[in-house]
Amino acid sequence: MASPNSPALQDADRLDAAARAAIASARRVLEVEARALEAVAAHIGPGFAEAVALFAQLPGRVVVTGMGKSGHVARKIAATLASTGTPALYVHPAEASHGDLGMITRADAVLAFSNSGETAELRDITLYCRRFRIPLVAVVGRLESTLAQDADLVLPLPPLEEACPLGLAPTTSTTAMLALGDALAVALLERKGFTPGQFAEFHPGGKLGARLMRVEQLMRRDEELPLVGLETPMREAVLEMTRKCLGCVGILDGDGRLVGIITDGDLRRHMGPDLLERRACEVMTPRPRTIGPRALAVEALGLMNRCAITVLFVTEGDRPVGAIHVHDCLRAGIA
Repeated sequence: MASPNSPALQDADRLDAAARAAIASARRVLEVEARALEAVAAHIGPGFAEAVALFAQLPGRVVVTGMGKSGHVARKIAATLASTGTPALYVHPAEASHGDLGMITRADAVLAFSNSGETAELRDITLYCRRFRIPLVAVVGRLESTLAQDADLVLPLPPLEEACPLGLAPTTSTTAMLALGDALAVALLERKGFTPGQFAEFHPGGKLGARLMRVEQLMRRDEELPLVGLETPMREAVLEMTRKCLGCVGILDGDGRLVGIITDGDLRRHMGPDLLERRACEVMTPRPRTIGPRALAVEALGLMNRCAITVLFVTEGDRPVGAIHVHDCLRAGIA
């Protein structure tokens, strides 16, 4: 509930009656649905754990279905499952009766959404599941419903008040279904140990894809790397820095291990008439910050920001295999 002194309520005092009524309606809907979600959370029991175990061990896919508003929820849950490591697809129950039942195999399980549990269009799917012993999990609002009686596992919704003042339009019930479906997807994700790297494989596009890129996808390699030995004269080290345009040069020992770095800051700190005659080992900063090639690029950017540096050498063991600059991250849309 908003504080009486909140800016939102103070602004509402300057609105006309229609605007105030609209805002009050919105708040009432959200409060009703928030209470419903608390009830759904309290209602979760052993059946939920059984459903997670079933889907986690499934050799096939989770086939998600529902009609009308429940169907829209089912489509979203199928997409969420598929993108978080549980193979899934949506089958429209009406289309199932006209050939799409062939999309459901004996290796699959069906997850059906219906608040009433009496959706006629689901009947052919439930009969198909019983005929071929395909597990059927039902998310329903009524335990005595036909769908609940036909299901192998039932995830019942508690008694819910629809936010619609007529008590007719699916509002609270679909919010509850959506939240319960999300809970299933997340529980499965955690049970399977689904990693950010696996998530990145399913989300290569857009801003999310950029944030899930790995360092090895952006790093400079081979001839692009500025590297010199410990005994290299600073005159040559500065030339190497200039040629490779990273604002630094990595320092290698005799075994090819990265043992130091010289940056523009190091040059300024050691500025003097004899700088160019000194050796790299006299000017370098030892034990530079590094990162692995399989790390997320967003981790590299975070490390650079925390340490106030602009480049990281990428290493496997102690040996440099690449380098990543803050500009490489920004160009890729990682921020």
